[in-house]
Amino acid sequence: MAGRIQSHQLPNGLYVSGKLEQPKEPRPPTMAARAVPYTGGDIKKSGELGRMFDISLLDPQGPPPPPLIVGGNSSGGNSRQHAPLRVSGSSSNPNSGSVRSGPNSGSMKKSSGPLSQLQPTGLITSGSLSGPIGSGSRRSGQMDRQVSNLGSGKAKYGSSVTCLNTDPVRVGFKVPKTVVWAVVIVAAMGLLVGAFLTVAVKKPVVIAAVLAAVVPAVVVLVWNCVWGRKGLLSFIKKYPDAELRGAIDGQFVKVTGVVTCGSIPLESSYQRTPRCVYVSTELYEYKGLGGRSANSKHRCFSWGSRHAEKYVSDFYISDFQSGLRALVKAGYGSKVSPFVKPATVANVTTQNKDLSPSFLKWLSDRNLSADNRVMRLKEGYIKEGSTVSVMGVVRRHDNVLMIVPPAEPVSSGCRWWRCLLPTYADGLIITCDDNQNADVIPV
Repeated sequence: MAGRIQSHQLPNGLYVSGKLEQPKEPRPPTMAARAVPYTGGDIKKSGELGRMFDISLLDPQGPPPPPLIVGGNSSGGNSRQHAPLRVSGSSSNPNSGSVRSGPNSGSMKKSSGPLSQLQPTGLITSGSLSGPIGSGSRRSGQMDRQVSNLGSGKAKYGSSVTCLNTDPVRVGFKVPKTVVWAVVIVAAMGLLVGAFLTVAVKKPVVIAAVLAAVVPAVVVLVWNCVWGRKGLLSFIKKYPDAELRGAIDGQFVKVTGVVTCGSIPLESSYQRTPRCVYVSTELYEYKGLGGRSANSKHRCFSWGSRHAEKYVSDFYISDFQSGLRALVKAGYGSKVSPFVKPATVANVTTQNKDLSPSFLKWLSDRNLSADNRVMRLKEGYIKEGSTVSVMGVVRRHDNVLMIVPPAEPVSSGCRWWRCLLPTYADGLIITCDDNQNADVIPV
């Protein structure tokens, strides 16, 4: 008969087979634990930390130790002297800090890189500090370059941002030059023949007829020079908005909606307005009789552009009608005609010669003088969230909806009831309301 199987009862009342195990007595720890003192970032209380990172330290209460000479050669040419090192602590682990590469070699190999100094906070960082702690001067190299370019003087953008000319909006008449020269030659010949007949035959009828034909032509030409730009703006404003959902590839459209910045947002140079898709800052100077010219085309008793900064980059526009979002390709050197009315932010007259510190800094950053000049600084921008109208050609590529500049200039056509000849604007046409600051939609 087999022996009886031993069993025992658990505390929950369940019987299980096997002997009841006796509880083991707790074993004493093999190593004596000691409390680690709080150093507070002080290297004198850090023990092996100073030896590990090769930080020089002198104890003012003890005698100065002799300098440590490192080098396998006894000659002074290959030996290096390190600063005296003394670290308080009871542990002397030979594997921490600097270790030798061999038992008989004199050269030392550091297990970790040297530190220039330990911060008061106790944080270990590599490299030297370029400024006081907490000043925010330690940045990555790329960020430093961007901040320095934007913070000191004129902002420098890459090739992805289009730098516009002094007057990017070129409004012209869509009339062939051959027709213009033909009219001028016929009018000159008519005046000469009329003057000759008036003197020789004593009949002023011919010259009166020529003047009756030339004077209206001159009046129409002057009228178009004065009202040509306003006529083009009226044509753009009345042009119907298209729906992007039904627009086909290659169609010329006008889209109105809210703009958002692309990959590179812009910032105005004087007022430092952030998150813009278009910025314009221009300095004008008045020239009196015998005054200095702001540019080569500056005439007397008029305002001339002395310095201009105009940039535009790629941005997005959300169509009001369809809700679709399109990428407007205005960067990378594209042709753009922005119709944005700038505002005067600084005005220096003969009665007001006191310049603001911000205006003086803006001038000095661009190496512009302000000695006895009548100046006016104007700045305009299109901020993110503004309502903008864009006229361009639709392009669809890999399910990406884009608006690109048209290949041909945009013509307003001939409007005889207003005596306006066909005017045109080259590239993308961007218009923004004058009260854009009050109607900005937060995005």
